[in-house]
Formats: sequence, C-alpha cells, structure tokens
Amino acid sequence: MNYWLIKSEPNTYSWDDLVNLGRDHWDGVRNFKARNNIKQMKVGDLCLFYHSVKEKSVVGIAEVVKEYYKDPTTEDHRWYVMDVVPLRKLRRPVSLAEVKSDERLESMQLVTHSRLSVQSVTHEEFDIIIEMSEN
Repeated sequence: MNYWLIKSEPNTYSWDDLVNLGRDHWDGVRNFKARNNIKQMKVGDLCLFYHSVKEKSVVGIAEVVKEYYKDPTTEDHRWYVMDVVPLRKLRRPVSLAEVKSDERLESMQLVTHSRLSVQSVTHEEFDIIIEMSEN
C-alpha cells in the first residue's frame, strides 16, 4: 500500500463534496509530476485530503478505488484521473503550520513542494498526521 496527499480548494471541491458524492474521480490535474503520481496510485492506497488556499489543512482520509484512466473533463489524452471514496473525516484538521512545525515532517512534500496537487506521503508521515489529528 502507498500513501498520498491530494489537494483541493474547498470553495471549488471540498471534503464535504466528496462525502456527499460517496465516490468521485480526481480531475483537473495539469501538472506532469502530479499526473505521474496519479499513474502510480493503486486500488487500496490511502490519501490524505488537504484543503488548500485559505484553510491549508488536512481534513480527511480517502481511498483509491479505481486506478488511473483518461480524464473525462478534457480531450487532451495526456491527463488522467483516479477514483476515490471518503473513508473518514479527521478528528480535527491538521494545519500546514502544524505540519511545518513538526521536525519529523520536515522532508514531507507538503513542506518541500507545497504547490504539487497530488503528492506521495511516506507511511510514517501518514501516521504522524493521523496522530496529530487525534491530539
């Protein structure tokens, strides 16, 4: 199993939107590194759902339920989506400031490559974020 972080502007597409839909494809990725990450995602992989822009916090956990396929929102065959389902909302959001202040997360892509919309997360980083949300 691999771990990921997927980012969305909550005023465009929020955690609650995913929960209301129950399942959705993750579209709109137009960065090649993020696209390549989508191509590596496997069914059963877990994703931290991150609200970007104003909130800047991890708010939930989603699971990949369908591996990459052509993005139905564009005719450009270079772009892909994957399907996710919401697993659970975090007990409390974990802010970017909290992530940046934890030495154990100093190498996390959210800190080092913050603009990337789909990024890999180590198992340890994933567990630390979950632990932080419980406190």
